[in-house]
Amino acid sequence: MTMELASVRVVRKPWGKTDLRPWSEFGHDGAAIGELWFQRADKLAPEPKLLLKLLFTDEPLSVQVHPDNTFARAIGLPHGKTEAWYVLAADKDAKVALGLRRELTRPQLRAAIEDGSIVELIHWQDVTVGEGLLVPAGTIHAIGGGLVLAEIQQRSDATFRMFDHGRQRELNLDSAVGAAVAGPAIAQSAPVRLSEARNVMAQSAYFVLETIELMPNSHWEIDASSETWVLILEGEAAFDLTQVAAGEAMFLEGHRATVRTAERGAKGLIAYAANAPLPNLLVGRNGIPIEVMAERFPELGLGRQMKKPGAPARPWGIRS
Repeated sequence: MTMELASVRVVRKPWGKTDLRPWSEFGHDGAAIGELWFQRADKLAPEPKLLLKLLFTDEPLSVQVHPDNTFARAIGLPHGKTEAWYVLAADKDAKVALGLRRELTRPQLRAAIEDGSIVELIHWQDVTVGEGLLVPAGTIHAIGGGLVLAEIQQRSDATFRMFDHGRQRELNLDSAVGAAVAGPAIAQSAPVRLSEARNVMAQSAYFVLETIELMPNSHWEIDASSETWVLILEGEAAFDLTQVAAGEAMFLEGHRATVRTAERGAKGLIAYAANAPLPNLLVGRNGIPIEVMAERFPELGLGRQMKKPGAPARPWGIRS
């Protein structure tokens, strides 16, 4: 049973931003930060299956591709890398690229990487705040400047560059050609609403990504049987006795916790290791008598708030 406030690793990138507000206070030294990685606070803990990040782009990233499990294992890596993005902020005309505008043979793809014309063949598209995008392994892709994205991915650094805008970093010709699907990307699925609080933005064989919106002064129960990450984007929430503010993330696995909001409520993202949405992962518990909650979660000290024997139960979340 694990629940902990995630630590944050700063990753500097040449295409990153120097001002990460309001998402983070990092970056005041003037050096460009491209990514913030949310990690287990326990450094000796087993490595999670998933990696949750925030990406900050002032310039376009490289045109790249990630391998699937089969290709990754063929070259000695433990697994591939499927990822999904959620758009937190976007400048006017900000874009991402997913797939190619037309099918190419592998010799044609190799030639396009060698002469740099691959950057003209990728399919750029506008993005809007609140949009979720799935990027399956093998999809040729790029991220433009002027964006802040939340990303959930299989935990892998396997990235094969095809074009890097003159940054003089290594290109990975053979691996990129071998891993890539040299054609258009798959169509994106529409969001799926599970409840008033939960909206599925992307799902794959490895993870599900949802938005959550928890009303002010509400009470919830999260039953994280599998690896689960919760990133608060607005407001704040208490996970058992741990208060989590905007820009912070919780890691849970094999743990059931209460989640409570105050006057501002909370909005965020929840990502978990599963191949389909879990309906009972997050359930509203407003209206459960406080006696039941005190018995179920004695560590919260709710018994001290109970009325004298014989008095009617006060539903949790109803303020007197």
